[in-house]
Amino acid sequence: MTVLNWLRRRGKHHDGARDAERAALAERVTRLCPYVRLAGGYRKRLAPALAIADRYVREVVAGLPPASPASEATWNSDPYIHAFFATAQDVMPVFSRSSDLRDYFSGSASATEAYCVLGMEKQERHTLGVALEGDVMRTEVPRTTVSFTAHRVRICAATEAALREEIACRMLDQFALQALAEVAGGTTRRDRIEREQALLTTRLHLLEQQGVGMRSVLGEHDDTQADESERLREQVAQNEAALAALSGPDAPDAPDPQDGRAGMPERQLQALVDVLTHAEASFTVERQAVRLSPMNIVLAPGSAGPAADLQLMTARVPGNPPLVRTFSLVCVTRAGMLSPMQLLDEAARML
Repeated sequence: MTVLNWLRRRGKHHDGARDAERAALAERVTRLCPYVRLAGGYRKRLAPALAIADRYVREVVAGLPPASPASEATWNSDPYIHAFFATAQDVMPVFSRSSDLRDYFSGSASATEAYCVLGMEKQERHTLGVALEGDVMRTEVPRTTVSFTAHRVRICAATEAALREEIACRMLDQFALQALAEVAGGTTRRDRIEREQALLTTRLHLLEQQGVGMRSVLGEHDDTQADESERLREQVAQNEAALAALSGPDAPDAPDPQDGRAGMPERQLQALVDVLTHAEASFTVERQAVRLSPMNIVLAPGSAGPAADLQLMTARVPGNPPLVRTFSLVCVTRAGMLSPMQLLDEAARML
C-alpha cells in the first residue's frame, strides 16, 4: 500500500489494514533518522503526531492545481505555461536540459509522457505604466509585473497521481530532515525550554539578591521589582511543568537512567513528534490567487480585458539559507523533448 493510497483510503478499511498502513507510514518518516527505531514503542508514540501531519499532507497534495501540458504549442493556450515562460521558444529547452527528465525517459522506453514538478523563482517588479481607467488614459499608474526564472525540473513520474504521491513522500522526508536539523542544532522544543528555564532562573535569582542588601535594611520596597519577581516565579513554574511533561517516566524524551540524560534515539523521536505535530512550521505551501495579463502584469480581480486567473503555489522550506520556490505540476511528452543537437543550436541562438 503506497503512502498516497493510505492517505486516500483512510477510514475505508478494517483496523488491521489501517494499522499496517500506519506502520508503513512510520517506517517512511523514520527512514532518514533510523536511530528513532531504537526507541521503545516508537510507532505507537509517533501515531498521534502522524495523524496531524497526515491531514496537512493530504490538504497540500489535494490542493495542488492540475498539471499543465508543457510544450511550445501550449504556450499560447495554457495560462500557466504562458506565465512561466517569456516566449514559446523558451519552454522546451528547460525540460530538455533536465537530466532527471532525460533519465526518466531513458529508463522508461515505453513512456510517451512524464509528469513532473517545475520549480521556479518568482520575481516581482514594481513600475509606473499607462492604464485606461474608464474613458480616461492615465499615466504613471503603479503596476506590478511578475516573471519566473531559474527553472528546474527534478521529480518525474508516469502519471499525475504518482507524481502527487511522490510529493507526499517528499513532504514526509522533509519532516524527518527538519527533526534531524533541530537535534543537530540544539533547537528542539526541549532545548529551547531548558535554555529559557536557565535564563529565567538566573534573572529571578538576581532580583531576589537585590532585596538582600541595604535596600531591605533601610526598608525600601520596590513594588515593580516584587511584581516582576512574582511574574518570573510563575514563568519558572510553567517551564518546570513543561520540562516535566517532556521528561516524565512515560514521556518520549524521558532521561536515560544510566546516564542521567536523554539518549539520542529518544531525543530524535521527540524532535520528530514535535515536527509532525507542528507540520505547517516545517514545510509550508502557500496558494496565491493572481490575475495576469498576457504581459504578466498583475490586474485587479475581475478586471476587464484579456487576462487569466492563476493559482500560484509557493513552497517555503526552512534551512540555512531558507528555500522559497514557486512550483507547478506539468506534463511533458517524449516527442516534444529537444535532441542534444537541438539544445546546442538553442544555446548558439542565445549567444
